[in-house]
Amino acid sequence: MPENMSSVKKILLVEDDRQLSDLVTDFLSTEGFHVKQEFRGDTVAKRIETFSPDLIILDVMLPGKDGFAVCRDIRPTFSGPILMLTAKGTDFDQVLGLEIGADDYVIKPVEPRVLLARVSALLRRGELPQDSKEKAEIHCGELSINRGSRHVTLHGENIELTSQEFDLLWLLASRSGEVQNRDYIYKAVVGREYDGMDRSVDVRISRLRKKLHDSNETPFRIKTIWGQGYLFVPDAWS
Repeated sequence: MPENMSSVKKILLVEDDRQLSDLVTDFLSTEGFHVKQEFRGDTVAKRIETFSPDLIILDVMLPGKDGFAVCRDIRPTFSGPILMLTAKGTDFDQVLGLEIGADDYVIKPVEPRVLLARVSALLRRGELPQDSKEKAEIHCGELSINRGSRHVTLHGENIELTSQEFDLLWLLASRSGEVQNRDYIYKAVVGREYDGMDRSVDVRISRLRKKLHDSNETPFRIKTIWGQGYLFVPDAWS
């Protein structure tokens, strides 16, 4: 463990399989993370208050309260990344987790290096282009995005976004009027190559539209350009 504890990222691991939890904890600890374990879903909120994790790894099947319910309940107050562990690989389960605020998911059995790569990518919060990093704020009509505070307002209303929803919005807004393809979005925001099957960006676009009072049926603020990607419309925020 590094001597400067303030620089160590804190991870809350919520997994009721104690053997698996110990293995994951040992592995992440050797990689320099400060890991705390929790074994029940209904005690997660209290542990967040006392531990203040930077990231949560959350199993789906938990005693007390399942992972989906935990994610839904903590998301309004926990702004850090949530990585879900699931033994289920169906699109429904993956999309459901993302729709209630998870940032990513890993399907069991967990490959340690895959888990580490996902954790590291989430903690980087997306590697946006250098020209975007130099901007502190973006204003488009009644929409205001502050990169430093990660604060978004529309018509004076605070818009609560997850970490990757914010990164996705910043990416699109910083390149407004230009179509961004999925390959670029996945590398910049999700932190990995687009495999042609992953629907996480599509789900986040849908969530962004809802939160920003856009329409998923006939979007006018964040448009889908079929066969190309997504377009942030700069003059649609009056």
